[in-house]
This record gives sequence, C-alpha cells and structure tokens, in this order.
Amino acid sequence: MDTRDLIFGLNEVEGIGWKSIDKIRRAGLLSDRAFSCRADDWLQVGLSAKMSQRLEEEFHAGWIKERRLLMEESGIAMVTVLDEEYPAMLKEIAEPPWILYYRGLLKLASRPAIAMVGTRVPTAYGRKIGEMLAEQLSRSGLAVVSGLARGIDSVCHEAALACGGSTIAVVATGLDTVYPPENRELERKISRKGLVLSEYPLGTPSHPGLFPQRNRIIAGLTLGTVVVEADSRSGSLITADAALEAGRDVFAVPGPVTSPKSRGALDLIKQGAKLVTCGEDIIEEYIAYLPAKAENSGQSRRSDAGDGDRLAEKKLTSEESHLYHILHQGPFTLDELLSRTSWDFGHLHSVLLSLIIKKAVTQLPGAIYKVI
Repeated sequence: MDTRDLIFGLNEVEGIGWKSIDKIRRAGLLSDRAFSCRADDWLQVGLSAKMSQRLEEEFHAGWIKERRLLMEESGIAMVTVLDEEYPAMLKEIAEPPWILYYRGLLKLASRPAIAMVGTRVPTAYGRKIGEMLAEQLSRSGLAVVSGLARGIDSVCHEAALACGGSTIAVVATGLDTVYPPENRELERKISRKGLVLSEYPLGTPSHPGLFPQRNRIIAGLTLGTVVVEADSRSGSLITADAALEAGRDVFAVPGPVTSPKSRGALDLIKQGAKLVTCGEDIIEEYIAYLPAKAENSGQSRRSDAGDGDRLAEKKLTSEESHLYHILHQGPFTLDELLSRTSWDFGHLHSVLLSLIIKKAVTQLPGAIYKVI
C-alpha cells in the first residue's frame, strides 16, 4: 500500500489530526510497517493511549480499502499533499492539510484566487458590496473562495456563479454533510460548476472548533483575503489572521462607523489592511496573475501576429519556444509544467531560468510561472 493510501487511512481514523499524522511521519511509520504496530508502538510515537488502542484495533489495509470505496461511492475524490495536483499555494502554509476531499473541478484550486469572507448576518449594504465585488473579481479571472456559511459567504458564492465565474467552497464538515442545511442547493451548484473542498472525512459533523481550522485553508488557497463586513468578534477576522500568517494580502471594505457590523473591517484598515471600494482596488494588485484581455478582436489578432516577432527578437531555442507556448495558456505551477512537458525537474528548471533571463517569462509567488 503506497504512502498516499496510508495518509488517507490515518486521516479517516476518528480523532487523528494533523499533528498526529506528522508524528507518525517523523517516526518513519508511513509505510506497511504501520499495519504491524501494536498500541505500545503508537504510544512510543507520542500518541495518546486511547488513540494508540484505536489504531491497533481499526487501522489495517482492509479497513482503508473499505473507507476508500465508501468515499468513491459517495461521488467524492481526494488529493494528498504528495500529489502533483495538490494546490501549490496551499503547500506554503504552516500546516497544509494532508488530504483534501473534493467534489467538482480540482484545477480551480490552482488558479489565481481571492478569499471573500464576512458576517453571517449582513446588512443590505454588506450584501450589495459583496455581490458587486464578487462579480467584478470573477469577471477579472480570479476565483472567489469562501466558506459556504450564511451571509456574506453565500452572497459571494452566488454572485460568482451568476456571472459565470469560478468559486470554491471550503467547508468544515465531511462532504456528506451540508452546513448550514439551507445551503444544500448552493452546495450542489458549486459542486457542478466550481469546487467544494474539505479536509475532514465522511461523517464529520459541524463543530465550532473546526471552523478556525477551515479558515486557514481559505486563506492558504488565495492571494489575499477580503473582509466585506464583520463585527469585532467575527470569525472572518480569523481568516484575515491566517492570511497574514501565510504572507498573503488582507483587504477590508469600510462601512458606517456607527454600525457594529463594520467594526472588524474598520479595525483591519487601522492595522494596515488595504481599503477597498471597488474590485479594481484588488485587481490592480494581481495584474501579473490574470489573463490579458484584448479590447477587441482586432487587437487580439494583432497581438497574436506579434508573438512571432517577439519570439524571434528574444532568440529562443526550440525547447524554450515550446515551453513559452505552453505558458501562453497559463500561468502554471512547476508541478503542472513538469506534467505538461514530461521533462525532468533539472531540465525544466534550466529552461525556465533561461526564459526568465531573456525576459520572456516571470516567476510569481508560489512557484507559478507566466509569460511577460
């Protein structure tokens, strides 16, 4: 049984969390050796007596296959931190989830994205601003990421879908549970047209302690987090903190100073978050990540016609030209380029470096590359 199956199996055991799997990894037990471990062996790893006994009784190859089958029969797929398809930006956070369970288009998790969060009980002003920003950001090419919660989260997901944009919902339950239940239809729409993610196995119910953990994923998947409307104790501020810890940007929408729903966002602005009044305030920070949009088809044709002249001017080799044309469909992560070229890492890195030196390609944070 390979390492990714063992990680999946451990993640499926009730009570096993990120730190427990990390202890097992550091002990060198992410191998078939794990199946012969007794409770005393797990105790030596640093697990509790209760957890050690549970692993001795439950953790075996047949049980892992049963859990995998149950997941697949539920229409759910998974990706592990070891897989190429795992979102590159999420690997940069302090505790990237070992497993992401998902329904929908996993490739969206590797696209440039922005988190939008806020109060569960928004004002009419908050709803209007959330809808406006989500639509503007979606039309620019950014995927909108939120938590499928009541209020601002739901508003932003709906607005992104309504304009044909991309949206990702990161939930704090297993994917067989929808919370809040009134968002069941919204979850179905996102599963069909976007992406729903969770790090929790089937059967995990809603619990207050899981939401802060969920918020680190929302922040980790994105270039920045926008707090649309939030009071001073809002969980949205936890997402903003997670964004800062991950080295990502934080934006906040100002609101009436007399409104309790604005206090959290106003405090963030005092602390240095960028004040946002329209989508352009955010989009201008990420122009390098977004696809260029020609003003008209004639301009697009002229741009295409000029590519050959620019390539000749840069004097690219055949391999550099091949990679350059791949990146014209990008931007792409290093892992995605390895898959698309079938080159080994050293060769790909050498060609990328040459293209960067020739100012044909630029590297973005998160080991993402795009043409200049």
